[in-house]
Amino acid sequence: MPPRNGASTIEDKPTYASSALLDSCRKETIGDCTLYLADCQQILPTLEHVPAVVTDPPYGIGRASGGVGKSGALKWGGPLDLKWDKQPSPALLETVIRAADHHIIWGGNYLPLGPARCFLVWDKGACFRNRKFAEAELAWTSLRLNTRVFARDPIARRDYNGKVHPTQKPLPLMLWCLGLLPQDCHTILDPFMGAGSTGVACVMLRRRFIGIEREPRFFELACSRIAAAIERPMHSGAR
Repeated sequence: MPPRNGASTIEDKPTYASSALLDSCRKETIGDCTLYLADCQQILPTLEHVPAVVTDPPYGIGRASGGVGKSGALKWGGPLDLKWDKQPSPALLETVIRAADHHIIWGGNYLPLGPARCFLVWDKGACFRNRKFAEAELAWTSLRLNTRVFARDPIARRDYNGKVHPTQKPLPLMLWCLGLLPQDCHTILDPFMGAGSTGVACVMLRRRFIGIEREPRFFELACSRIAAAIERPMHSGAR
């Protein structure tokens, strides 16, 4: 069972064998961002301890939800189905928790993470009221804060324009998450990187970023989005 106080109990150190694994996988360095095309189960034990994990893992509910919405084809049974929506095992979740001191894990209400003092609530606004879709999403955290609420309607605010991943979070939401972390969280790890929204937010706030993604299609999108964020002027001004 993952520790409840947000502190790491084990600090994994790279070994000779794990160094060989790192050499065998694709690794891209883009500015202060390091991206791995690999399964996080293999990469996480090779990494040094980091201050914070901010991630949005698969919840394992795609089949139950019917893959609703325009991204349904990427979930279950559609022509682009990558069979990616498998909930992480308890052992993998424990590895994720041990990797950092602070954690924000979206979909934590679906995962065996135990109680938390601070849940983050994303209120998705009027366009989601009384429909089949969830009206809000929850993130489990180890933060020593009270529950926080972020209200933003992604349809009304057009956050889904240009959406490239079926569970892609709006960039303003990820910027808000990073702003809740302690100031000394200079490096952020996302072991379920997807299309790289956490990495783009880190670029904008001048945080170092480590991302891991096993699907080549999403990895390429993450590389492109992060590179574009670095090229944009004034990328450090968002808060």
